Amino acid sequence: MSQTLNRIAIVGAGLSGLSCAAQLSRSGREVRLFDKARGPGGRMSTRRVETALGTVSFDHGAQYFTARGKRFRAEVDRWAAEGLAAPWPSAGPEAWVGVPGMNAPVKALAEGHSVAWNTVVESLARDGEAWRLKTPEGLSDPFDGVVLALPAEQAAALLRDPDPGMAARAAASSTAPCWTVMAAFESRLDLEIDTLRDEGRLGWAARNSSKPGRQGPEAWVLQADPDWSREHLEAPAETVIEALLGDLARRMGAPLPDRVLVQAHRWRYARSSVGEDLALWSADRRLGCCGDWLSGPRIECAWDSGEALARLMTSVSGA
Repeated sequence: MSQTLNRIAIVGAGLSGLSCAAQLSRSGREVRLFDKARGPGGRMSTRRVETALGTVSFDHGAQYFTARGKRFRAEVDRWAAEGLAAPWPSAGPEAWVGVPGMNAPVKALAEGHSVAWNTVVESLARDGEAWRLKTPEGLSDPFDGVVLALPAEQAAALLRDPDPGMAARAAASSTAPCWTVMAAFESRLDLEIDTLRDEGRLGWAARNSSKPGRQGPEAWVLQADPDWSREHLEAPAETVIEALLGDLARRMGAPLPDRVLVQAHRWRYARSSVGEDLALWSADRRLGCCGDWLSGPRIECAWDSGEALARLMTSVSGA
């Protein structure tokens, strides 16, 4: 392929892809991101719904994040200075959340880049020395290199033809599913604490309305443990809702208040396994991967992976 690496496509505009994009842009590269979602968030998504008691928000993916490494801590400090993140002591002394929703930092990062939302990348195609992305609308413009910032299962499918070896690495990684229930109530639940762990089928439950910057009615996010989620992956949403709310009521020791709203969301790819590399990059093919499936199941791992891949790409290309 060409020895230049000036125009790069990133498939996936979650935190890992955006971290990679930011570092590449700082090095003078032109970056274009593609994502099948309607807007920024990924696993740091926030859902907002209008109710009779006002707007209610749910962080229905990642519940909080920590910042232990020097590089990511500097990034989180910047988010905090800009009002995009704040500590949430209820989840622990190191816990942080986005403000006013978990997706706030990701949304701010995305605003600085060119992102094609609502765009499914079906395959990667070689065009001479360049790459083109095949979408339902046709082939993209040519790119010098491609980054896949996707869950391992999705990356493996796109890599199968262009790089079987990298595809095998992705296929060997497993990502646990997670059923999530979002519930708003007319009154406050009679629980003194704002977070619960390992309560029956509940791997996690949190009073989302207790997080910094949140407004609106009493709101809870309930997440089933991985084993139960996997066993009931194809269960109807109503079954999941009643099961998890039932566990919450039993923990409280009383019936739950009247519901204002209840919804369920199935994350097929929620919690990644722990990998051995921060990032993968083939200099010959100009093709790489980043994401938490490569380094560990934390928000910080996703950010570190994207930044590490960008540094690897620019170093290899001589920039």
